[in-house]
Amino acid sequence: MKMSGPNGDPEIRADEGLLEDEEDFNEQEYAAINSMLDQINSCLDNLEERNDALNGKLHELLESNRQARQEFRAQLNETQPVEQKHPPSEG
Repeated sequence: MKMSGPNGDPEIRADEGLLEDEEDFNEQEYAAINSMLDQINSCLDNLEERNDALNGKLHELLESNRQARQEFRAQLNETQPVEQKHPPSEG
């Protein structure tokens, strides 16, 4: 029985590449797969830690920005009444 492969390869048989018994897939191959999965897991853990650190820094930056805007608005509110009391003279 012939069927196309994952990339549309027309000459791949349906039974090609299938294991006849579990002994064909030996302990070394399982160990290699486990090692690769451990490496992937380690990389994902590292990415998660970096993401958490960046998320924390982003929240600090947003809070700092919010406080700066509040201080700026407070300064604007303090100076506006003074300017309104003394309108510019017409010349």
